[in-house]
Amino acid sequence: MAIFPSKARLAHIVFEHNDRASRNFDVFILVLILSSVAVVILDSEPSINKKYHDILHLLEWIFTALFTVEYILRLWLSNRKWGYITSFYGIVDLLAIIPSYLSLFLLNTQFLVVIRGLRLLRVVRILKLGRYVKEAETLKSALRSSRAKIQLFVGSVLTIVLIAGTLMFIVEGPTSGFTSIPIAMYWAIVTLTTVGYGDITPVTALGKFISAVIMLLGYAIIAVPTGIVSSELTQVKRDQADGKKKKCGTCGNFNEADANYCKVCGEGF
Repeated sequence: MAIFPSKARLAHIVFEHNDRASRNFDVFILVLILSSVAVVILDSEPSINKKYHDILHLLEWIFTALFTVEYILRLWLSNRKWGYITSFYGIVDLLAIIPSYLSLFLLNTQFLVVIRGLRLLRVVRILKLGRYVKEAETLKSALRSSRAKIQLFVGSVLTIVLIAGTLMFIVEGPTSGFTSIPIAMYWAIVTLTTVGYGDITPVTALGKFISAVIMLLGYAIIAVPTGIVSSELTQVKRDQADGKKKKCGTCGNFNEADANYCKVCGEGF
């Protein structure tokens, strides 16, 4: 009797989720992810770091070693190794271990291991949350459909920012803190988004008037992306609902899935 499972069985455990062994493996990985993220968060607190630095540092390297072994294991078991490396989860798996090794050369990069939190998306697969997967696909379709409109919107906003920043640079000038057009564009973005840090402020009457216009414009602009995505989301939902209905070949009306006759023209299905 073999002590270790075969490569095929090991691949099933690592990549699938339809039996106890594979689900236990996924749950174990999720526990590691949550634990490692918790360790990083605790390590960022000065009082905890001062008292438990060595323990937290050791735990982090244990987690990194385990995730490294897991990544190598997935790469070895994968039939399409390059496909796994370039896939979303493959990239996330790699990013989950790189920060710890970078910390050997760059200070504080170990805190970037919170990227491991992205791996919690595997919970959708483990818990078989099909409804959430379907809703995620609906949202993705809506975002894809609204991509061109959002790109046009972003381009328009950048144009407004460029013009407003240039105007403020001319009107206010370096004496008011608008030392260059890029700095003035930064101010325009802060003002347009209604954040208002207050680190740069206009002092002239004309500058204040332009600021007021940009602030009012900001309130109108903020709602645009939400409206675009909401409209596309409604359209996707409508298309999905129509896809489940029977379309009459005579009048083109959509009828319920269990209908035998068109409710408009009476044509049979």
